[in-house]
Amino acid sequence: MTANRTADGEPSAIQVIDLCKNFGSVEVLKGVSLDARKGDVVAIIGGSGSGKSTLLRCTNFLETPTSGKIIVDGEEVAMRADGRPANRRQIERIRSRLGMVFQSFNLWTHRTLLENVIEVPVHVLGMHRDAATARAFDLLDRVGLRDKADTYPAYLSGGQQQRAAIARALAVDPTVMLFDEPTSALDPELVGDVLRVIRDLAQEGRTMLLVTHEMKFAREVASHVLYLSEGRIEEQGPPEQLFANPRSERLQQFLQTVH
Repeated sequence: MTANRTADGEPSAIQVIDLCKNFGSVEVLKGVSLDARKGDVVAIIGGSGSGKSTLLRCTNFLETPTSGKIIVDGEEVAMRADGRPANRRQIERIRSRLGMVFQSFNLWTHRTLLENVIEVPVHVLGMHRDAATARAFDLLDRVGLRDKADTYPAYLSGGQQQRAAIARALAVDPTVMLFDEPTSALDPELVGDVLRVIRDLAQEGRTMLLVTHEMKFAREVASHVLYLSEGRIEEQGPPEQLFANPRSERLQQFLQTVH
């Protein structure tokens, strides 16, 4: 299967085709496919254990898929029969196009925010430190943290740490941003600032895969929604359809529990 292309011949930003993932005898993903075109915001929803985070982690090979295909910006990831990457350099290159934001921030605690943001551009991508620093200040300003550039993560709130993590992910100018429940570890009063940053990224046309439990936010921001249940896509479609008129009984029950 070749990468889908838009009307102007541009490839999809990311495609996942028939992705499966087993942990031992447990099937966590059972043939999941998605296609995000440039500028799409795909919200991935579902209950605990449905495979949402595993899908995201397999997409950038933090977990090794059991089988399936992943295509980023028209380039298919070369995989062995067991799902492992066949070309480590290709994986490093692909990962540089995928900006990952985790539930638990994952900032380097022994580095300031500025150092966190410039680390990958300088030491992995080979960007000149001055250019990386200038870009880092712009990104920290964008997420409201320019005045915290010399601060260590331990001295910041969870919301500030997560906004810094978003700035770090943006520092490589990724093709696709991957958000894994970015507000789940935050106190309720800190959620809004993080969601505002993500909303701004959506409005500027940034392609995103967003695993979230924030249903109202998904409805407002997403261009497409996937509902995962027991490792499969139970239902998908535009948010106005999925949330207002869910067809599957499982999705109806799920939405009743989260509203």
